[in-house]
Amino acid sequence: VQLQASGGGLVQAGGSLRLSCAASGRTFSSGVMGWFRQGPGKEREFVAAIRWSDRLTYIADSVKGRFTISSDSAKNTVYLQMNSLKPEDTAVYYCATRSSWVTVTRPSGYGYWGQGTQVTVSS
Repeated sequence: VQLQASGGGLVQAGGSLRLSCAASGRTFSSGVMGWFRQGPGKEREFVAAIRWSDRLTYIADSVKGRFTISSDSAKNTVYLQMNSLKPEDTAVYYCATRSSWVTVTRPSGYGYWGQGTQVTVSS
């Protein structure tokens, strides 16, 4: 399984970015894709997750109302749409995949991780 995250960049506060995570290596009709982020000097933080089979989603409170997660099964790709970005959203964003929805917010349950994409929000 390979995950390729892309779409990061430098944006001003209030701006938007859309991250993509392309998955390859097997058919992703089941399981979960999650997004995490890690800011400088901080622990890895859950952002959002989506279940492939029914597109059930879960969004962290810290980004709820600003970020949305979606998937395109035909392309094996998951997207993270980030609006109204704030300087505190600055981090490396990682996508990861796991088989179960249980404890979806915990990084330890994810078996495969992408390489990360940098998001920098200037004030």
